[in-house]
Order: sequence, then C-alpha cells, then structure tokens
Amino acid sequence: MRFSEIPGQESVKQVLVQSVQRQHVAHAQLFRGAEGSAALALALAYAAFLNCENRPAEAEDSCGECSSCQKIDKLIHPDLNFIVPVTTTKAVAKDAISSKFAADWRTFVLANPYQGLNDWMQHIGADNKQGSISKEESLQLLKLVSLKAFEARFKLVVIWLPELMHPSASNAVLKLLEEPPPATVFLLVSNAPEQLLPTIISRVQPVVVRPLSELELTNWLHAVHHVPEAKARQIAQLVEGNPGAALASKDAATADNDYFTFFADWMRLCFSGKVDKMLTSADDFQKLGRENQKELLQYALTLLRKVLLFGVDPKLVPHLPTSEQQFVQGFSRFVTPRNADTIAQELNEAHYHVERNANPRMVFVDTSLRVAELLKMA
Repeated sequence: MRFSEIPGQESVKQVLVQSVQRQHVAHAQLFRGAEGSAALALALAYAAFLNCENRPAEAEDSCGECSSCQKIDKLIHPDLNFIVPVTTTKAVAKDAISSKFAADWRTFVLANPYQGLNDWMQHIGADNKQGSISKEESLQLLKLVSLKAFEARFKLVVIWLPELMHPSASNAVLKLLEEPPPATVFLLVSNAPEQLLPTIISRVQPVVVRPLSELELTNWLHAVHHVPEAKARQIAQLVEGNPGAALASKDAATADNDYFTFFADWMRLCFSGKVDKMLTSADDFQKLGRENQKELLQYALTLLRKVLLFGVDPKLVPHLPTSEQQFVQGFSRFVTPRNADTIAQELNEAHYHVERNANPRMVFVDTSLRVAELLKMA
C-alpha cells in the first residue's frame, strides 16, 4: 500500500512522512477514524514506508519495489504482525486467535482495506457471533514482541479495532506501551477510541483520519474505480466522505439511476401541486426497488442541505457541479430556515417507512403532498 493510492488525507500523510524523515517515530500510534475510513489503509502505507529498503532521505512514499515493500504489500512480511478481533467458526472450533485467521485476513484486506467489523465477521463465517481480541491473544502478543525483528528495521504490530480487547489483552497492551520493546512500533487502528483505557490513550500518538471531501471522493471513484463521473458525484454526496461506504454503494447501485434528475423533477412536481403527475412519478419511484429508493431519499436529504446552505451563502457550497447549480440556486428561494427542518423530517420519515417495507408508492405520494404544502411556507 502506497500513500499515493489513498485518496486525500494529505496533511496526515505529511505528518507521518516527516516523523520518519526526522527520525521521530513514536513507538505507539493510534489511527482513529470512522468505520470505512482510510485508517487501516494509512497504517499499512505507513508500515511500508517505515521499512522500505530503497527510501531516499527526502522520499514521501515507499518504493513499492524492494523486498520489504513487496512482502508488506502482500501482508506476508515476517515483521508485520496483526492482532484482530476473531471468534470461533466452523474452521476454527476452539482457541480462536488472530494467527489462525492469517490467510483469511490477508484475503480480506487485500480485497478492500476500507471494510468494517461486520464485513470481517461475515468473511470468516462467524454467523451472528461477536468478534473480540481475547485474553489468550495477550499471551501470543507477549511472545510475539519478545522476538527481535527478523529482517526489517522495525517490528510492526497492527492492532485492528483495539476497542474490542478483553481487559486482560488491554492490560497486556498497556504494559507493552509503558515499557516498549526496542525497535517495535505499535499501530492501533480504532473506530471507537473513546472505548479504550484512558491510560492507553495517554501513551499513543493520535493520527486523526477525517472524512474525505466530496471532490476528493468523486475524483477517486471516477479515476481509480472507473465509476461514471455523475454517479461518482452522487455517491460522494450520499456517503459523507466515507470511502468504505462509497465502495459498498458503488457495488450495490446501478449506474443508470440519476438521483439528481429524479429529485429535481420531484420537487418541481411538489411545487406545482399536480397530483396526477405525482401518481405517475410514484410508479417510477416504486420501480426503483427498495435499496435504490432508500438511497434516493438519502441523496435528497443531502441535496436539500446544500440548497439551504446555498440560500444562506453560495460560498458554503463549494465545488457545486454546473449541472446542479441552476436548480440549487432556483430551489434555494423555496427552502429556508422556516421550512427546511420540516421538509427534512418528511424525507427522513419516508426513508424510515421504506426501510420497514411500507408500500413505496403510498409513501411517495404522501411525502409529496406534505412537501408541497411545506414549500408554500418559504
């Protein structure tokens, strides 16, 4: 994994690179970000950068060609170790620890480093069981770090989702952070750092992984994952800067659903109050299918927020596509602080009812009539 392969996060990358260039590598670092963020990807890119064998003094990324980089890229480097939440499965009926799932973990991460805990549990066939980092894992961890690095400058220990550690494992990690073994770097990757022991938090250097901008996510989906630009932009608006959610949405969505056009036409119908055309549009809404109906309503909420912000100050909505600008500008006269919250509440309730298998046609017509009334209150 190269830093260059990860979208955005330029300031974080710069801090990580400079820590190595200045030889100020903290022995324990906490990559904190939402599920689906680039936290794990950044930890892997940093691991490759730390042990790159051909890295010039001023380099800003690992070479990707040396033996160390190639082994880390395949997650088979003997000095790159992972501690992850696991549970008993059909394949591992007892004594579930991370090392027994090493092959599964490699397959999982190499396919997509932006996945979450539920994806991992499904990948290993955990059914409805909860994953955790057990007290038995703490014994393995102590044995692991007692060994010197085999061939790299640093022995690296990546702990994914440390908030799921058993108290015994937490105490073992705390002891290692208090008295770190030589040439060993701990990279904790957490979605909920507030659940960690305060004493652990106090002994790690935080690396805050923020959501991507809409433009960064759009460009990444379009350039790297070959999503059509219009669809990439719609996905970016939906997922609020989360690359994991963007990839999941990309795989689930169909490219021919133009949510912007549907929403714009829908709002024009509501404003005109033409009930007969609302009924026709309700048929079109029903044909979308439940998942796309939910996604359309989520998109509508996102675009509604942009419309409101544009009405307050157009500068609050940067990078607005030309194709949307005319509609947003015109619609902003009818979405004001007086009615925006109530319209958003109606769209939220429509999402709620669709999600719970209500008749989508009835939901659409009811929401349309309510929004039509609210637009008159601007």
